[in-house]
Amino acid sequence: MSKEDVLKKAMNAVIDGDPDAALAAANQAIAEGINPVEVISEGLSLGMTKVGDLFNNEEISLPFVIVAADAMTQAIAVLEPHIPEEHKGEKVGTVVMGTVEGDIHDIGKGIVATMLRVYGFEVYDLGRDVPVQAFIDKAKEVNADIIGSSTLMTTTLPGQKALQEAISAAGLKVKTMVGGAATNQQWADKIGATAYGENATEAVQKAKELVQQ
Repeated sequence: MSKEDVLKKAMNAVIDGDPDAALAAANQAIAEGINPVEVISEGLSLGMTKVGDLFNNEEISLPFVIVAADAMTQAIAVLEPHIPEEHKGEKVGTVVMGTVEGDIHDIGKGIVATMLRVYGFEVYDLGRDVPVQAFIDKAKEVNADIIGSSTLMTTTLPGQKALQEAISAAGLKVKTMVGGAATNQQWADKIGATAYGENATEAVQKAKELVQQ
């Protein structure tokens, strides 16, 4: 089976919410010497992006998204120990992230955290329903380069705005990134966030750009 076939198999396993197929694709990639990073970024992550699109278009329900995310997570757990040391390299930067207070969704945010770790970031994932002060305190504690916040609900968007204001008030020299189904570039610009990530792959790319500025 070609590399392209394995990547497609991994992607489809996530789209189908099939953990057994996802694990099989991960193990096949390892057996055939395919770079695990490619499987994660060009297979599993693409599949999860498609699942997110289906959910946003109300073509699938939240339980199916959870199953798909679980399939991806299980496959990544198999792949991570096989990521070449030369790819890991030195730490790229430090990120503190979480879902804002009032929002208990954390699947997408968890995937972004995993992808950031794969690409060399030290990530402190605060989880979901995180108060503004918790972001601030952790960022100070670990000297974060980036604070990332997520929300899937329009009712909790003010939490991201409050976080942005608190960061400024605290005088933190840190870049900020927002994401989640309720957000977009216009919202990021409105509240003064440094960047917006539409999906996990874009979030990683934006994070890399931010730490190089």
